[in-house]
Amino acid sequence: MAKRVLYVEDDRDIGRWVKEDLERRGYVVDWLISGDGAVERAREADLIVLDVMLPGLDGFTVGKRLKKEAPNAPILMLSARTSMDDKLQGLGFADDYLTKPFHPDELAARLEVLLRRHGMAADRQIECGHLLIRPELQTVTDSLTGEEIPLTAKQLQILMYFLRNRGLILTKEQIYEAVWGEPYLEGDKTVNVHIRYLRERIERDPGNPQIIETIRGIGYRVR
Repeated sequence: MAKRVLYVEDDRDIGRWVKEDLERRGYVVDWLISGDGAVERAREADLIVLDVMLPGLDGFTVGKRLKKEAPNAPILMLSARTSMDDKLQGLGFADDYLTKPFHPDELAARLEVLLRRHGMAADRQIECGHLLIRPELQTVTDSLTGEEIPLTAKQLQILMYFLRNRGLILTKEQIYEAVWGEPYLEGDKTVNVHIRYLRERIERDPGNPQIIETIRGIGYRVR
C-alpha cells in the first residue's frame, strides 16, 4: 500500500513542486498550507513533512503537537534556517531536519530512510502510461496484462533515469554519461541502440512510441 505523507508548507510553489514529485514516486500526499487541521490529519499519516516558517503557529509548535498526536509517524522538518540552534530545536522532537534549498532526490531518500528506520519500508509504485514500476523491487509490470516486463540492468537504469527527469528533454550525451558513467564520444550509437531495444520491451507499438518520445535533433523525453 502506498505510504501517506502529511505535508505542511505555506509556499504554494514549493508545495506544489514537492507534492507532484512525491506523488510521482508513489506516495499519497495530503498537503496543507498551515498547521490548521494538521493534528486531525496526522492520525492517518505514515510520514509528516513540516515546514518551520508557517502562518500562525510556527512549525516547531505544530510539530510538537503532531508528535504527541501521532507518535509513530516520523517527522521531517524543512527550513531555510541553517543555524545549529534551530536544528537542535527541531531535532528535539523531529526525526530529521532538511535545509532549503534541497534536491527532490534527497528529500525522497530521507523519507525512505525514515520509513525503514520505523519498520515501514515504502512500497513505491510509479505509473508511466501502461507501465507500473517498483523501484525498490526493480520490476516493471504491464498494468493492463499484469505481466512483468523483463529488462536488462542497463535498460532499467535508462528507464529510471528518464523517470527521475520526467518531462525534461535529455540528450544522448546526458543519458550516456549518467548511465554509463563515462564521457560521451561523438558519434557513439550506444544510447540509440539501447533505447531501441528498450522500446521493443515497453512500448505497445515500438514504431510509434508513446512512452519514450524522440525529440528530433535534440534527444528523448518521457512525459
